[in-house]
Amino acid sequence: MLTNTHPRDVFRYCPRCGSKAFKTNDEGRSFNCEGCHFNYYLNNSAAVACLIFNEEGKLLLARRAIEPAKGMLDLPGGFVEPMETAEAAVVREIQEELGVRVTEARYLVSFANEYIFSGFSVFTVDLAFVCKVDDLAAIVPADDVSEVEFFFPKDIVKEDLCSESMASIICEYIIKYQS
Repeated sequence: MLTNTHPRDVFRYCPRCGSKAFKTNDEGRSFNCEGCHFNYYLNNSAAVACLIFNEEGKLLLARRAIEPAKGMLDLPGGFVEPMETAEAAVVREIQEELGVRVTEARYLVSFANEYIFSGFSVFTVDLAFVCKVDDLAAIVPADDVSEVEFFFPKDIVKEDLCSESMASIICEYIIKYQS
C-alpha cells in the first residue's frame, strides 16, 4: 500500500546539507532549507508519447513490460533526457522501444500527468506527436515494451490505458482528426 507519493510527503532532508529544516510552501511546489538556504522548485519533467498508425488507421499501443502499470496499454515514448529536444526524444524512444526509425513527427497536444515511480510522484508534461516510421513490419518490442497491439482509436477502452494522460491524448486525436 502506497503512502502519499507527493514530494512534500517524501522529501525529508535538504539534498545540499542534509538538514531536517527542509520545508515546503503550502502548495508543495517549492522547498527551502532553513539551514543552508538552498531552494528547490518542483517542476514538470518532459515526456513524449507517440501515435503511430498502420495502413488500416489502427493505432499502435505498447503493452508495458515493467512497473508502473505493468501489463497495461501505453503509447510508446518516454522521458526527455537532459539537454535533449522533444523531437530527438521521439526518435530515440521509438528506436529503443520498437527498433524502428521515425521518418516524420508532427506535434499534436500536451497534457499534464502524474507518473508514480518507486513510491515518488514525478509530475510530467506529456507531449504527443503523430509519427510515421520506416517499417511497421520490422517492429520488435524492447526496453519497457513487452508487445504491441493495434486498435482503432474509438475502440480503445480507457481503463486499459496506463494513465489519464494517454487517454486524453487519444481522445484529442479523435476530436481533431476523426470527428
